[in-house]
Amino acid sequence: MRDLTQRQQEVLAFIVEFIARHTYPPTIRELADHFSISVKGAYDHVDALRKKGRLKNGGKRSRTMEVIHTEEEAQRDGFINIPILGTVAAGRPILSEENYEGALPVHNSLLKPRTNYFILKVRGDSMVQAGIMDGDLAIIEKRENAQNGEIIVAVVDEAVTLKRFFKESSRIKLQAENPSYSPIYSQDVRVIGKLAGIYRACGV
Repeated sequence: MRDLTQRQQEVLAFIVEFIARHTYPPTIRELADHFSISVKGAYDHVDALRKKGRLKNGGKRSRTMEVIHTEEEAQRDGFINIPILGTVAAGRPILSEENYEGALPVHNSLLKPRTNYFILKVRGDSMVQAGIMDGDLAIIEKRENAQNGEIIVAVVDEAVTLKRFFKESSRIKLQAENPSYSPIYSQDVRVIGKLAGIYRACGV
């Protein structure tokens, strides 16, 4: 990765600090105001950081900048980059490279040692009473078994679902945390992970 100029380092550091304080990135206007430069000048710095692989920018939408940490930075600062995986397509393994949508740096103090994790985007409101909202990122500990009452990720009929696990005498019950949803009953449930935490981005 190409080296950053001094000013690019300052702009990137400001963006990182801003996200740490507010949990959402600054706008181009806020960058321009902070460095007392024109909006075009701020945009040029952001575009240069994007081209050098240090930022992901969501185009013209406001507050869509995402900092991309290098592996060296992540390890040095005690962070581990956990892969974000989208909804699995029929017949495609959930941990396959085709589902990779980036990574979220998570500090190793929040994770178990020698344990593999992945992240799934939450869709829908079936787990709202467990504090899990639509749009959250669910940090999942990779495992193939579960205890009654645990919130797990499972594959049922080639669909991935996040539910509370209960083993009954002849079947598995996957219970939603929303009374509007009926339980899922199946004899063919493949557990792929246990909920370890939730990341929620705030702001607009």
